[in-house]
Amino acid sequence: MLLTFTNGVHPQEFKSWTNNSPVERLPFFADYVIPLSQHIGAPSKSLVRKGQYVARGEKIAEPGAYVSVAYHSPVDGVVSAVELAEHPGGKMVPSIKIKADPFSSQRLEKKPIDWKSLTKKEFADHLQNSGMVGLGGAAFPSHVKFAVPDDKKCDYLIINGCECEPFLTADHRVMAEYPLEVMRGIEMLQYFLTPKKTFIGIEANKKDAINILQLEANKHPELAVEIVSLEVKYPQGAEKMLISAILTNEVPSGTIPLDGGYLVSNVGTVAAIAEYFDSGKPLIERVVTVSGSNIKRPANLLVPIGTSMQELLNACGGFKSSDFGDSARILLGGPMMGMAQKSLDVPVVKGTSGVLALGVLEVPGRNTFQCIRCGRCLEACPMFLNPSTLGLLAKKGLYEEMLEENLMDCMECASCSYVCPSGIPLVQSFRVAKAVNRERKVA
Repeated sequence: MLLTFTNGVHPQEFKSWTNNSPVERLPFFADYVIPLSQHIGAPSKSLVRKGQYVARGEKIAEPGAYVSVAYHSPVDGVVSAVELAEHPGGKMVPSIKIKADPFSSQRLEKKPIDWKSLTKKEFADHLQNSGMVGLGGAAFPSHVKFAVPDDKKCDYLIINGCECEPFLTADHRVMAEYPLEVMRGIEMLQYFLTPKKTFIGIEANKKDAINILQLEANKHPELAVEIVSLEVKYPQGAEKMLISAILTNEVPSGTIPLDGGYLVSNVGTVAAIAEYFDSGKPLIERVVTVSGSNIKRPANLLVPIGTSMQELLNACGGFKSSDFGDSARILLGGPMMGMAQKSLDVPVVKGTSGVLALGVLEVPGRNTFQCIRCGRCLEACPMFLNPSTLGLLAKKGLYEEMLEENLMDCMECASCSYVCPSGIPLVQSFRVAKAVNRERKVA
């Protein structure tokens, strides 16, 4: 019997278009836009000026605070502007624009880093200055996650290889094609975190990745990594759900996993950490799944950060239909938690795990009706909340009262919205409520 958590949903996977597609390197294009805000925390500060020549991998922005990271140029080229530009989140944010050098080979010349000679603080400083963030979608700065305070301990290190969102296969291909990097990253994290046990949780629909990583783990018995096959269910890859599935332990409300001795990291992040210390390459590119029924050639691509979404889609043959407007929805990320886009004039950022062009079959039109109190949202919610009650309070604008119903425990997985027969946009109303309550708290 496969391990899993309680509740959740089983959306159609749509992974067959790309789950066997090897990672391809995207060609370099002429223009790149590097937003200075691509992660949770403070925006970074530009270190370059217009007209300055920058090398691939050169630091172009420094952390703006502790919860912030550096940025590096994805190409050899010239800074064409430091100005406001459109961000995938919908806002205009300060950004560094770079025009690639057409005569450069775009080779990256860096040296490996002797990570075993580093202290824990130096290790965290390296992560911050490498620009490392979580590649699962949240883009939380890695140096903060792995800097375990003195009063806490990492007893269990869990590597998240679930990739439970429909369509997305980037993590799947990382595990299947870069197993050595995954194990090297685990070795580095074990060295500094000293966990009692390390697990890699992978959904059972990724049998090739499970087998490949198991073979690689057998080559490194000193790491004692346990590969755990999990039931295919959404949101299996959420931190608290993964802990519940593998260890059958619950992370109490109001606490974080590290309070209980658990630390969860995305598999792509772990591989990127290994690549940084083994080759000196900072986080300047990532694997992105391009998929959906309106894409001519779905693929998994290794994409420089700052690449235009339009260029990315063109590399996959563009839309099957005539233009952008014929897609029912363009998403950055997966269909459950991804961000809908109004324009293709936005860059790929560090948290971009996928670009989806969905048709009407994947995004059917839904009318909204009154709540019929069927209870399906309660059965779906992995956090054991009452989305129906929260939705009714949100409809009345009673946002503070929603806090009493544990609104802040909602991880916005959208399971409730997915199963609602009345088509009520529950998770969207919860996001609004959270934002309003945060604003009121600051005021």
